Amino acid sequence: MKIKWVDSAIDNLAGIADYIAENNPEKARNIVRKIRSAISNLSKQPAMGRLGRVQGTKELVIVGTPYLIVYRIQQQNIEILRVLHGAQKWPPTN
Repeated sequence: MKIKWVDSAIDNLAGIADYIAENNPEKARNIVRKIRSAISNLSKQPAMGRLGRVQGTKELVIVGTPYLIVYRIQQQNIEILRVLHGAQKWPPTN
């Protein structure tokens, strides 16, 4: 399956990297590497995440980090919707 990122997920990952890099650039690179590796594994095993809190989504917890990926499977694509810290309120309330 092909991985597609939506803009909000790209922004989330960049924000995570920037925040961590302020104090520890090497740790930021390692976290981003772990997140990207987990997302890459989704192309081979798209069902590996748990059912998401938003209907039609799945959530993959990134082992060894406080982060999770929110994604959905659309035909032959996996759409990465968000990259979130586990402490973030998700889904957002209006």
